[in-house]
Amino acid sequence: MAIKDWPASERPREKLLEKGAYSLSDAELLAIFLRTGTAGKTAVDLARDLILEYGGLRPLLEADYKQFCQAQGLGMAKYTQLQAVLEMSRRHLKETLQRGAALENVQQTREYLVSELRSYEHEVFSCLFLDNRHRVLVFEELFQGTINSATVHPREVVKKALKHNAAAVILAHNHPSGVSEPSQADISITNHLKQALELVDVRLLDHFVIGDGELVSLAERGLIA
Repeated sequence: MAIKDWPASERPREKLLEKGAYSLSDAELLAIFLRTGTAGKTAVDLARDLILEYGGLRPLLEADYKQFCQAQGLGMAKYTQLQAVLEMSRRHLKETLQRGAALENVQQTREYLVSELRSYEHEVFSCLFLDNRHRVLVFEELFQGTINSATVHPREVVKKALKHNAAAVILAHNHPSGVSEPSQADISITNHLKQALELVDVRLLDHFVIGDGELVSLAERGLIA
């Protein structure tokens, strides 16, 4: 049965308009993006098959061009559309942060950092530089390392903070292993950076460790001295 023959309350588009996007399943959201199915399959059927094939929605969204185009019902046009949608989402989160204070938009701040860092296969250490009202000045990826660690130079972080005339900093880095639990080295470098930044009157507000879609705040754990 074609989707157009389903009850209106069960059609993904109508359901989204009536109840909001949050009410849709992963397959229903993907079906709206796909728009059409294939021979003998509705868009929802195809979406379910793709999610099953890739092991979830996220692996599908993060597939590279070659992997993505190998799947039935997908191709270059869908890949470029998807990349545009993902980039618009990142830019929306970034603009939302820039319009308001990062600490007043904690969830958006976390979502933005996760979207920027969680997909790397190597460790990346980044900073959100903030003004005195905690509005985002700029986000920068400063150091990259192996899959196990990144070498962080406090002097470079201080130089960047001064360059951007930042009043505060939020640190973030990913754990490619997917485990977001902070290591002793994470705690040590955080407090080393806090001391270095205090010398130039810049406050270290937090350090987020990002795993496989999870995020841990060192400040919330009481690990920043």
